[in-house]
Amino acid sequence: MRNSRDEDTLSAIGPQPLWVQRKHAVFAASIGNVLEWYDFSVYVFFAPVISRKFFPHTNPLSALMAAFAVFGVGFVVRPLGALFFGKLADRKGRKAALTLTIVLMAIGTMLIGLVPSFAAIGVIAPLALVGARLLQGFSAGGEWGGTTTFLVEWSPEGRRGLYGSFNQVTVVAGMLLGSASAALINTMLSPAASDLWGWRLAFVLGGLLGPVGFYIRKHVGETPVFLRAQEAVPLKTTSTLARIASAFGFTVLWTVSYYILLDYMPAFLRTELHVSRRVALWSNSAGLLVLIVTMPLMGALSDRIGRKPLLLSSCIAFAVLSYPLFKWMTSGVPLEAVVGVQILFALLISMFSGPAPAAIAEIFPTRFRSTGVSVGYSLAVAIFGGFAPLIATLLIARTGSPASPSYYLVAAAVVSTVTIALLPETANRRLQ
Repeated sequence: MRNSRDEDTLSAIGPQPLWVQRKHAVFAASIGNVLEWYDFSVYVFFAPVISRKFFPHTNPLSALMAAFAVFGVGFVVRPLGALFFGKLADRKGRKAALTLTIVLMAIGTMLIGLVPSFAAIGVIAPLALVGARLLQGFSAGGEWGGTTTFLVEWSPEGRRGLYGSFNQVTVVAGMLLGSASAALINTMLSPAASDLWGWRLAFVLGGLLGPVGFYIRKHVGETPVFLRAQEAVPLKTTSTLARIASAFGFTVLWTVSYYILLDYMPAFLRTELHVSRRVALWSNSAGLLVLIVTMPLMGALSDRIGRKPLLLSSCIAFAVLSYPLFKWMTSGVPLEAVVGVQILFALLISMFSGPAPAAIAEIFPTRFRSTGVSVGYSLAVAIFGGFAPLIATLLIARTGSPASPSYYLVAAAVVSTVTIALLPETANRRLQ
């Protein structure tokens, strides 16, 4: 439903009706986000072959850990990207930041696809790989918070949970596209061809699609909420640092569950359960597909019953079920049962990820929203999420238990449970 303030604001950015502009905005953010997160996550699905190409001088386990360490390096600069792009979005507009992030991500992805292996150029190869991941990480630091803010601010009142969930849907869609492309390459090509040159196709494709996302985002309007805030008198709010701390604690389980159960799982299935590369990737893709379907339902449900019931239920379920499910999955059960566990974990993640984008955006006022969301989220991802595959691998190496990655999930669930329990319910409040 339109109101006069929206119509007055929107008249300054074009003659199209509000619903048309909103549709274009959601499409632009979503398509760009799919491409961004395909680019960023496809690395982990090719981690085993990357470990052999760029770290061939070590034993297989050490090489895989080195590849995961480079994956984690991309997260180290995410807080810097979050601060840079967050401030850009809060000062110049959400659109300006989002058009730049997609260009940088495409460049970093193309570099990974083109850089020669260690056998060809020696130590320069892993150094170039690290440089490309740093560029991707800087871009990703601004992408997530920028897209979340953009979607939530474009959403109609009473539907922020649904619209915000599209951010996570497109994040997972990008990851699904990466997982499916890896599965397709490994299905269509022989192992030798895939290792020799096939894996590079996934990165080159991501780089080539970057300009498409840039063009779409370049031709979309600024959010009405941001434009109104530019004209309004700033409101006195509680400490921005306190809000960022809340966003940080809020994100801990969110990021750990994603990077353990979605990105790391194919490598886990191969190394610990001895599942073939092709089957592991298709199994992971099934979990991602379930997640895509259920997250909008959870986001819409949070608009009706509130954010906290779903968020806390997910946290408690992870704290209670993670260890038993990992233990059962690694006890020699059939492959169908393993896929079932992945689907169950996907449902638990959807309970959190559906309402979470709206909930974290609602913590901050409009004038600081993009910076606050980006920095709080990216710090947690950099510290707890980016190195989650490496931490999971280390836990298994140190404890000898394939179920030990669940310890990390349980600890993360405790942190986020306490943080979310202390936050107010914001589903029925207007954006500040």
